[in-house]
Order: sequence, then structure tokens, then C-alpha cells
Amino acid sequence: MWLHVGRAFHQLNQRRCVLTSKAVCVRQLHSGGFTDSCYDGLYPGHIHTTPIQKALLAAGSGVAALQDPYRHDMVAVLGETTGHLALINLRDRMRNDPEGYTILTERPRIRLSTLDLSKMASLPDGSLGREYLRFLEDNHVTPDSRADVKFVDNEELAYVMQRYREVHDLLHTLLGMPTNMLGEVAVKWFEAAQTGLPMCALGAVLGPLRLNARRLQSLFTSLGPWALQSGWRSRCILSIFYERRWEQSLEDLRQELNIEPPPVILSATNKSSA
Repeated sequence: MWLHVGRAFHQLNQRRCVLTSKAVCVRQLHSGGFTDSCYDGLYPGHIHTTPIQKALLAAGSGVAALQDPYRHDMVAVLGETTGHLALINLRDRMRNDPEGYTILTERPRIRLSTLDLSKMASLPDGSLGREYLRFLEDNHVTPDSRADVKFVDNEELAYVMQRYREVHDLLHTLLGMPTNMLGEVAVKWFEAAQTGLPMCALGAVLGPLRLNARRLQSLFTSLGPWALQSGWRSRCILSIFYERRWEQSLEDLRQELNIEPPPVILSATNKSSA
């Protein structure tokens, strides 16, 4: 199987090189890169794949992600090659929400280049912007670490997947979960219920296998049921224009989304201690 996966990656890299060489004009990118009249593919970086190639990529990335859940590149490939139906549902939910429709129209991106970090740092404690910045600092993460979408064969759905990735850290902030394994699994339970993405469901099912007995008890008795219930009843998390809400109280936004505060407070600890 690995031989086939290796060949598939090699063929895809060759195809991307061809597409890159053809894109000789200056790209007129809109809001981070999902509209480009000169680009030869569906969107910059897109790699067309056949169903067989998608299946090989899904299998190979799934095995790699199971071996190391922090391989974000493999998790990204798995999400893109298995999430078509869920992305359609998420896109439709965004279209039917006025704020979500605005997001689909304007295509905002959450990157360091689009964030006013100084302004966010000056916001009061408890505001969305200040707490999001605190999360990034405490957990030593950056929104720029989120990979660009490559394997989704629809430009609008590709943006939906990109938006999901870029609001992931905001979900950690909303849910009060750090980036250790227990926090990541709790967020995956929420995302599985909220988005229906197979990648999230797989992480929700297999993630607990990496937890010790004490954290498993915490997950199954309190954090897990809370995360699932919050994910099921919450408003679509992709339909929130977070960039226009930095000054909003985190508690007010939770109430608006119908998300209860976490039943257990987790600290930002080292990954190896999760």
C-alpha cells in the first residue's frame, strides 16, 4: 500500500509543478488566495485527484495521522480527501445564515498578516480577541501553521475547509481547551458533532486511545458529553465573522452560540504530559 501511496504523492507533486509553471501571470488574489483569474486550476495550489488517488491518500494519511496525531499535514490530507459531503452541508448552512453568507462572499482569512496583534493585546481580559491572543501565546501556536487546501475539487468547498482550519484555534478559545491531547480530543468531539467531517469523527473515536486512565475518566464523564452536546446544539461555528467580533465578550459569544462553559478547566501543559 505504501508503494502506491508514494507513487500517488509523486504523481501529484509532478502535476503541481506543471500547474505552477503554467501560472506565469501575476495572480490577482482576493482575501488570501481563493480567487485568481489567471490561475490554471480551480484555485491556487489545487491538485486534481482521481477517486483512486483520493482513496490512496486517505488511507496513507489516515495511518500516518494515527501514528502521530500532531502530523497536521497528514490530518489535513485526510480531511480533504474524505470530507466532500460534510463540506457541502457546511457550505449550505453558511449560505442560509446572513453572517455565514457574508463570509462566503468576502472570503476573510485568519493569518498573522491579517491580525492586528497590538490592538488585540490592548483589548480587555475576557474579550474574544484578547483571549484568542492569550491562547496563541500560552500554547505556542500560530494561525499560519494551518496548511492550504489542495485536494478539494471545488473552489467554494475548498474555502469552507480552509475556514474550518483557521477557526480551529478559535474553537479551542471558545471551549477553553488547551492543545494537549485531552484538550484536542474534546475539541474533536465538539467538531465531530458540529461539522460531520469524517476526519473529526475518526479523531474523536481514536483519540481517546492515547489518553491515560485518569484523562479517559474525565473525558467520558464530563468533557465528552459536554463537547458533544455543545457541538450538536451550537450555531454553525463557520458562520461567525470572528474578525469583526474581537471586542465582544467571550462569555457573550458563548451564550450567542449556545455553548456552555467547560465543566473542567484544563491548563496549557506540555504535549508529552497529555
